Amino acid sequence: MLTTLSTAYTDTRADDLAWALGREPLPALAVLDLELSGAKLQLRLLGASHQVLLEEDRGSCSETVACMPGSSTPLPLGVAKRLGDWEYEFAARVETLSEGSFAGRAQELLALVADHPNSLAGTFPGSPHAFTAMMAQWQEGQVRWRTWHAYPQEGRLVVTRTRVGAVSRVQQRVRRLPQPVAL
Repeated sequence: MLTTLSTAYTDTRADDLAWALGREPLPALAVLDLELSGAKLQLRLLGASHQVLLEEDRGSCSETVACMPGSSTPLPLGVAKRLGDWEYEFAARVETLSEGSFAGRAQELLALVADHPNSLAGTFPGSPHAFTAMMAQWQEGQVRWRTWHAYPQEGRLVVTRTRVGAVSRVQQRVRRLPQPVAL
């Protein structure tokens, strides 16, 4: 789903993005509710980027990537955490593109998500290449999502990918083994 967001473009620089896990739902400009193999997922476009809310039998998870005043957690290149019975993995990268390449990449990404049933993208008034886009899927027993945050004035595109899945049985057994005694 592609929408035009009714707000001014507030993300001024890619370096202003911060990452947070476990935040309460923030006010959203556009929302897409999905159910992927029993997992309830809510993709949320914020005035300052994105938030994903996930609920499943094993618990819930909230990921926020946005320009958050007062945030002390910058956007990390990667995060791996255990959340109860889940494994959470996050990765981010920044692409720096020339003006022509940026416009082409922006059009390509917006076309990719525009008609995809598990995607949400919002463009900001004033620039056809200022957008935030999100796409989710269920794959191999895991919920996965990707996001793209466009900064045309800088020629930068912030790309994230997240994977949330059950802790494997092997990992659960390994954790229950007694720890060796140090001599």
